[in-house]
Amino acid sequence: MTQHKLLPSPFANPEAVASYAEDAPRKVPGLADLHRMVTLLLSEQAPAGAHVLVVGSGGGLELKSMATLRPDWRFTGVDPSRAMLDLARHAVVPFADRVNLVAGTVEEAPAGPFDGATCLLTLHFLDRSERLRTLREIRRRLNPDSGLVVVHHAPPETDIEHWMARSAAFGGRGNSDWARARATGHTMAERLPLVDPAGEEELLHDAGFSDVALFYAAFSFRGWVATA
Repeated sequence: MTQHKLLPSPFANPEAVASYAEDAPRKVPGLADLHRMVTLLLSEQAPAGAHVLVVGSGGGLELKSMATLRPDWRFTGVDPSRAMLDLARHAVVPFADRVNLVAGTVEEAPAGPFDGATCLLTLHFLDRSERLRTLREIRRRLNPDSGLVVVHHAPPETDIEHWMARSAAFGGRGNSDWARARATGHTMAERLPLVDPAGEEELLHDAGFSDVALFYAAFSFRGWVATA
């Protein structure tokens, strides 16, 4: 789920990421249903036997979900964190014959062409220029008219810290420790190179995607589907 050279150091630490499979569903509203929605959206344009590129695939949660829902699909996942890729390998053991995992950034991914792509909970770690370059590299690897789904933190331009605090509170199991949630939201807003929703859609268009549409919004998280 991590990507490129702005990779936060904890993702490189096996001990720090050991609880990822338990932590992610707690922090991202409706994560299991989100994975189902992603699969459904890609299925609209992907052919039978599709080959899907999963950028930021460490952890393996979306790979496991999509491989379960679509037994006819193959997947190539790429992630720069070897610790996270180890988690992914464990998660996809039942589907190992259909999943290829690559250590590195999207530039290290095969040229394809792929029949669809995802980039979940990843782009908010990249500054604007790196984000655009990553989206262009994904676009370059996709068949014409195939789908891309992206999901990450993209709070409204106004009241950014408040929206990040709401996500932090949700990740803390919705407890009422708002002082702690506000402090966490402030830290996240400072450290993450966040882009507002309008800017995110502009980046997708600039990378060569069309039919950009919002399909998911939950506190500071947003998700879009687009066509190559």
